[in-house]
Order: sequence, then C-alpha cells, then structure tokens
Amino acid sequence: MELQDKVAVVTGASRGIGAATARLLANEGCRVAVNYRQSKEEADAVVNDIGDHAFVLAGDVAKDADCRSMIATTIEKCGRLDILVNNAGTTSFIDFPDLEAVTDEVWDQILGTNVKGIFQCARAAAPHLRAHGEGVIINVASVAGLVGAGSSIPYCASKAAAINLTTSLARTLCPEIRVNAVAPGVIDGEWLKRGLGDDFSDVMDTKAEQALLKKVSKPEDIAQAILGLIRADLVTGQTLPVDAGAMCGPAMNQGYRW
Repeated sequence: MELQDKVAVVTGASRGIGAATARLLANEGCRVAVNYRQSKEEADAVVNDIGDHAFVLAGDVAKDADCRSMIATTIEKCGRLDILVNNAGTTSFIDFPDLEAVTDEVWDQILGTNVKGIFQCARAAAPHLRAHGEGVIINVASVAGLVGAGSSIPYCASKAAAINLTTSLARTLCPEIRVNAVAPGVIDGEWLKRGLGDDFSDVMDTKAEQALLKKVSKPEDIAQAILGLIRADLVTGQTLPVDAGAMCGPAMNQGYRW
C-alpha cells in the first residue's frame, strides 16, 4: 500500500505503541486520527508533534456508539478511511493463582476493550475501508495470547481472542480489506512501568537476557512492525510476534508472569 495521502485511525494513540504508530504513519504521508479515552493532554501532545496531518479523536472503544461516532467524524473530516489500527487495550495486574481477584468487573473491562473494541471499530470502519478496495486493519494483540503468560489470566484470554478475531475478520472482510495482527512481547514503556512498579528494571533486564536478540521492544519497534504489515499487500489473517525472539528462548516454560 502506498501511504501518501491515506487516512488512518489509531485507537489508544495518546501514548505507547499507539502514539509511536500515529507518528510513523504521519511521517509516511498519512493523515492520522489520534484516538484517546481519558488522556486528552497526551493525545493533544501527539497531535502537536505531528502537526497538520493529525487530529484528536475522543472515544471509548468498548462502547459501540463511540466507535461509530469516531469513524463518522473521521469521514466527515477527511472524506475517506484507509487504515484502522486497533491498539487500544487495558489490563489488570493479577497474580495467576489469585483466582478470586478476577471479578466480573475485571472480565468486563478487559474483554470490553481488548475484544469487543476491535470488533466494534472494525464493524464501523468496514464500509469505508472497503470503498477503495485496499483497506487495512491491524490489531495489536500480544504474545500473552499465544503463550498464556502475562499480566493476568483475563488479559491473556483477551489477546488470544484478539488473535482469533483477526483470522475471522480477515476471512469475513476479504478481498477488499486485509486484517492482520502484531503480538508484542515485553515492552519497555510506560504501561509496564506502572504495572510492575519497583520490579520493572529487573524484569526488563531478565527478559532481555532471555530473548534470542538480548533486547526487549520499544513502542517504536512495534510501530515499525505495524507499518510493515500495512505495506505487505499479500498478507492477511496473520499474527506477527514482535518479541526479540523471546518465544524461541528458554524462559517461556518457567512461569506464568512476565
């Protein structure tokens, strides 16, 4: 796909992977809608960094009405939609053996954003992505959905569902729309810093040592993988792990938590 003058919606784009992806797509010539749910100041900062090629788009992907409104606003502003990056995500950091801590509220929050959000945004965007015959959807999953290790059991389950949903949507929306996913491993970023607290540095060092490439990812690394899948015109229904070779290393059978 040639990206000059294309239009992209990136959900959860006020920070982390979403912000890095929005900046990269804008650098490639796209006009980018920077979605946020709560972090307006951070979303504004991303748009200010990008300049005229970006605008802020408020909305909660767990709410279908918000998804439809976000897409409608993008069409109103830009006249078209070519790329949807479903990056918005959430989790709760819960030790796996603490089953009683996994409440209905936790399930509803995580599945609402990480699974329903993907479906609802894709459904709202599909007619517009189909219009030009080469629409692209990229879902941000996680290696947690492949190996069952991560921040919590509901998070792992939600990312496994996101991977399955990627395949289902690719079959449903072809041939006019390609649907793929990236599955990041451990990311050196704000999200894990908040979740791991004082353990963050030790976890990063350990995970880098265990990965084949002796690194952990930055948000910009995941954005590059997203860009590669957007450009890969004959790839659909696939999930690309971006984990510096961690799943090939020795540590994946050594516990349930990152």
